[in-house]
Amino acid sequence: MSTNQPSTPVAASAQPAALDDSTRHKLTKVGTANVANALLKRGFRNVYLLGLSPVSEGQERMVGPAYTLRFMPSREDIDTMANYGRSDNLHRRAVEECPPGHVLVIDTGGCVRSAAAGDLMALRMRQRQVAGVVTDGGFRDTPAVRDTGLPAYQRQSAPPATPIAMHPVELNGPVGCAGVAIYPGDVLVGDAEGVVVIPRNLVEEIADEAVDAVEYEEFAAQNIAMGRSIFGLFPATPESRQEYDRWVLAGRPSLEVSQ
Repeated sequence: MSTNQPSTPVAASAQPAALDDSTRHKLTKVGTANVANALLKRGFRNVYLLGLSPVSEGQERMVGPAYTLRFMPSREDIDTMANYGRSDNLHRRAVEECPPGHVLVIDTGGCVRSAAAGDLMALRMRQRQVAGVVTDGGFRDTPAVRDTGLPAYQRQSAPPATPIAMHPVELNGPVGCAGVAIYPGDVLVGDAEGVVVIPRNLVEEIADEAVDAVEYEEFAAQNIAMGRSIFGLFPATPESRQEYDRWVLAGRPSLEVSQ
């Protein structure tokens, strides 16, 4: 990598940095839509992993830096079950090497002809305190993946064995998952709607802005529930922000009581 490009995202060989507890906590309080809006204000339009869904609507929210695995199409003389069982197989290594608190992002190139992971891999990652797993392909044994409690997102279920269609080629390098560029250490946020990715250098300010947006929306929702128009209220205006600030200083009282 050229040294005259200081703004280039994390290199493929870099180990993703841990996410501090304060920022992680903030991101567990916000929705993926709030995060996407905050990124849009900074010119980022392609940050949502469209087409992916949680394996369980009731799964816990997912927040963590990306640790990546990239697949390419398989070839019959290489991708045998014997080779798949080797200890140096990158797919199996990803499960054992994804750091605790991180999200394993599996780039399949959109392939759903075979599984990106299964229930035993999900169980092992849950036991290792991995924050979640995301793929633009699909999982096998999806009901059992759901039972592990590991936050997991996929395009659709893909029961056939991995070597049928996919060969693992790289760990912890830049990937394109669901058409979105993801670099090691970028932070993924997942909720009941889907997954969004935050460039690592922006995560703290995005977390602060997204939390502020959620808290303002609480104020706006109370007003709308009382019959107020969204005009002059949502999106926020300088005047409605002043009104909101007064409401916060007053201790966030119920508007039904105060009016």
